[in-house]
Parts: sequence; C-alpha cells; structure tokens
Amino acid sequence: MNHKIPLSWLQLTREKTRLAVALAGIAFADILMFMQLGFRDALYYSNVRLHSSLIADVVLINSQSNAVLAMKSFSQRRLYKALELPIVKSVHPIYLDYTSWKNPVTGRPRSILTFGINPETNVFDLPGVPENLEKLKLPDVVLFDRSSRKEYGPIAAEFNQGNIVTAEVRRRRIKVAGLFTLGASFGADGNLITSDVNFLRIFNNRQRGLIDIGLIKLNPGVNATIAAEQLRNYLPEDINVLTKQEFIDFERNYWASSTAIGFIFTLGTVMGFIVGTVIVYQILYTEVSDHLSEYATLKAIGYTQTYLLTVILQEALMLACLGYIPGWIFTMLMYNTARNATLLPVFMSFERAITVLILTIIMCFISGAIAVRKLRSADPADIF
Repeated sequence: MNHKIPLSWLQLTREKTRLAVALAGIAFADILMFMQLGFRDALYYSNVRLHSSLIADVVLINSQSNAVLAMKSFSQRRLYKALELPIVKSVHPIYLDYTSWKNPVTGRPRSILTFGINPETNVFDLPGVPENLEKLKLPDVVLFDRSSRKEYGPIAAEFNQGNIVTAEVRRRRIKVAGLFTLGASFGADGNLITSDVNFLRIFNNRQRGLIDIGLIKLNPGVNATIAAEQLRNYLPEDINVLTKQEFIDFERNYWASSTAIGFIFTLGTVMGFIVGTVIVYQILYTEVSDHLSEYATLKAIGYTQTYLLTVILQEALMLACLGYIPGWIFTMLMYNTARNATLLPVFMSFERAITVLILTIIMCFISGAIAVRKLRSADPADIF
C-alpha cells in the first residue's frame, strides 16, 4: 500500500493552484457544515438551559403547552394535589411570562422573560440566585440576568460598580437587587427573576394561582420515572407530567420538529455536504481527465481497475484531511465572533469536530467513486 501513496501525492501537488482551489472548496464546505451544526446545537442548548437548571425531579405543565415561549397556565391546585402521594417531598410553583423592559439609557423597549417564584425556596441551580433570594422579598425588586443581550442597557456593569439600577418593566418602576447567570436563547434575549408577589404586581392581568410550571421534589430513593407514571395516573389529563429529562427533551423536540429553525440548520448542513461533494468531484474528474493517458499506460502494463480506484480514493482522503484543517481553524474564529455578537453558546465540541471530519471523508470518497468512472474509458488501444 505504501508504494501507491507517492503517486497520489505527486498527482495532487503537480498542479499547486488546482490543489489550493480544491482545499479552499473543501474548507468552505466544512465551514458551512460547522456553522449550521453549531447554530443548531446552540439553538437546542440555549433553549434548555432553564430546564436543566430546575431543582426538581418531576415537572408539571399544562397539556396544551408546547414550549417555554408558548406556555399555558394551569391551577396550582393540581400541583398541590400531588402532595397527597407519599412519594412527593415538596412542590414549588413557577410563574413565567414575557413583558416589556425599557432600556434605562435609551428608553427603547425590548421583550424580556420573567420568572416568578416563592423566595422562601430556591428552585434554580443558577449562579447568583441562592444568595439573592432574601432580596426578592422586598417589593418591586428583581434579579437581572447578567448574560442578557446588551440592548437591555449596561445593567450588569452599573450594578457591579455599586450604582442603584432601576428600570421600567411593563410601565412599573422596578429595582435590580442582584445578578444571576442564565443566558440568552432563541426564545428570550434576556431574563428576570422575581418573587411571585412581585410577578403578580408586574403582570396585574394574571390571576393568582394560575401557574405555568410546577416543580415536584421526590423523597430520597424514589425513581423519577416510576413517580412520574404514578402522578400521570393520579392527576387529571389536562396536566402533562414529565421527568426533568423528559421536560428537557420536550423543549428540544419542539425546536427540532415544530419550528422551521431546526429544519433550516439541518438543511444547511446537507447543502454544505452537497456543495463539497460537487467541488471535490470537479477536481478529481479534471485530475483523472488530465492523466488519462498515464492511467491507460498503467492498465497496459498490468495494473487493475481496483488499483487505479485506490489511487483516486487516496487522493480523496488526502484532500479531505488537508481541507479539513483550515476549515476547522476558520470555524473557530467564526464561532468566537458569533458568540460575542449573539451571546449564544456557539462552541466547538469534540463530537461535532469528529462528525464533520467523517462527513468530509465520506464527501470526498463519494466524489472519488464518481470521478473514477472516467477511468473505464482509459483503454490503451483507443488512446495510443
């Protein structure tokens, strides 16, 4: 096998301009696949960070709810009814809704996601929440997500400097008493946490007792899956009972299958694969056409079609590996730019790096397999 590799390498490097164009084309295809997969995974991850942060074993939502941005309220009596089961340790209601936040500097309004909780118990595993719960007991006080987009104003910077930060939320003056970290998502550019009492002051059209999420903590040793099944049989059918992981999957599946965004990112990945296949095919087809007489000579002296196919596939493998490297490097730069511009979790993962590498190799092998069909016409009797 080793004696065949120099032939593949020499053919690739004979036309350095052509090689550079081929590598640029493969890198472009890789960048396109990396970006589409990166945005898709950022979409999924950012929209389930809230779900992952919930301190609960089982989650109750209205059966008509589709996702956090399309929640339907239900009576908290359903949640407290779960306390009748001996497997349940405690229950905790959460209100959530979107409202308008007015930038205190520019005065421009922007939608923000607001959570209302009982400040007696922490239900979020988020930095900044536990130490600020007591402050939420004061009227018209909120916690602001320091990872919100800059369009909300320099809230975190002003607060860290020791300044009193106030803003207008739903035409009500509120005070920022602390910061926490959750992060922007495709569904919300910013987040607030406040007490359930303050929440109902802000959303004066909401009825007390109509909650959006119910959290259930189970007694130690109770299996969440078995407990969820028991709760499904015990509670009315208008309540959707989910384990915490099922709640995460519920949100992820919504963005993957019920919105156009997940489909668009997947389609973009497929298009990148197709574009790369076409580019590599053109390069390898031209390579085969330019050396058709040499291939015919090899056939005449006894080399088989399988050997020639091996040479072409070796060229395809070399192109895949060489083109992948600049594609990966440039993608890292673009990920950093996108992350700073959108505050979305656009990061390179090991799984994605391996996935795109495998796709690149498959892409080049498919191109090589198609291009090698030209070798069938490499008949020494016709060429010479």
